[in-house]
Amino acid sequence: MRSIHLDIAGQRCRIFPDASIDALREFCVPGNAVIISDKNVWHHHGHKFLPYRTIEIEPGEEHKTLKTISGIYGQLCAMEIDRSTTIVGVGGGIVCDIAGFAASTYLRGLPFGFVPTTLLAQVDASVGGKNGVNLEGYKNLIGTFAQPGFVLCDLSFLRTLPYDELKNGIAEAVKSALISDRALFEYIEDNCKAIISLDRNVLERIINGCLTIKTDIVSRDEKESGERRKLNLGHTIGHAIEKAGGYRHGEAVSIGIVAAAKMSEMRGALSNEDVLRIEALLASFGLPTRLKSDREAVMDAVGKDKKRQGTAVRFVFLDGIGNAVIETMEIAELEEVLF
Repeated sequence: MRSIHLDIAGQRCRIFPDASIDALREFCVPGNAVIISDKNVWHHHGHKFLPYRTIEIEPGEEHKTLKTISGIYGQLCAMEIDRSTTIVGVGGGIVCDIAGFAASTYLRGLPFGFVPTTLLAQVDASVGGKNGVNLEGYKNLIGTFAQPGFVLCDLSFLRTLPYDELKNGIAEAVKSALISDRALFEYIEDNCKAIISLDRNVLERIINGCLTIKTDIVSRDEKESGERRKLNLGHTIGHAIEKAGGYRHGEAVSIGIVAAAKMSEMRGALSNEDVLRIEALLASFGLPTRLKSDREAVMDAVGKDKKRQGTAVRFVFLDGIGNAVIETMEIAELEEVLF
């Protein structure tokens, strides 16, 4: 299996862009591992978990809470696990966040790894060491930085995804290309139909490209003190739109990316041609590019963003397709392009 390595502070994460859940036995002993997954994944793939002890959680962002974490702690305690037990999150980004947070905090830290089952998790959420849960509806306010030991991207899981879920991952893949790899952006442009039809070779190329970008950035800035903030392109606005309601993660990020592109044009860093090109690519996958949410709710959520500094926020702009820059801007400026 081809792999990508992420080495940080003596920790090594081995990432496999095209693997199989069957390879899990190479990374943990079934009798000394616990799989955490949600009911949706369980419904389609539960038969693959038979050799392992399992914890089933409810799906959905509304269950990404400390209450869910407390329930997991209780089950781990009942299983009488010790620090040699490996936790394996099998699911989308929410499952990976929850499993990683539970593992990195229970018994002061357990070894863990992921088998991401959505495109969003495979191109982004399962890699980088951020693990966390929401608080009162605000995303990832409580969390840790802890790297998984392994990530196995099994593309067969994508076959059971609804298209709306696939779109979440496509938005993140476009984001990755925009911040660091113009050639990858062009590859996505040239292969829209193949992506939608889940062509394995095309998906592997995109997943590998996105993971290479993310591991390269994270290896230099694990805790988001500088360059890692580029990975937040479209997310300051996107998270606020999610909080306001009515949009899935990828849809909200798509709107956020277009808004960031327009603001980049206003600052003279991006051509109108490139703005239209970005908007057209996202729209070709059925992703929204215009906001239709409550204005006050969105701006209130932006004001509570983790990256806020007083009346300003650290914001990711594009200096051409394939290059991102981070600057501080007044929150009020966002209203010019959003409303």
